Amino acid sequence: MTAKVTLSFSDDTIAEARRYAQRDGVSLSAWINQAAREKALRELFGAHADAVRRAGFDYEAAALADEQEIAMTDRELFGQRGAGAAQG
Repeated sequence: MTAKVTLSFSDDTIAEARRYAQRDGVSLSAWINQAAREKALRELFGAHADAVRRAGFDYEAAALADEQEIAMTDRELFGQRGAGAAQG
């Protein structure tokens, strides 16, 4: 579904948007729709990242712990060979 709206842009902004739309091979409307969607997603993901930081969750530490757990499981299952040797 699409909604028709009337928007106002500065001359410079609309000229740049037209150039980018032409460069990308899409209509001005499609380009502005995509730009607005990308901005909305950046806001959403930024808010999520802020909430995660406030909660004190550390993605790097969690990823490292996951890697260590995988290595430990591989040692238990496959001995010292590890997962790489078990696959090949």
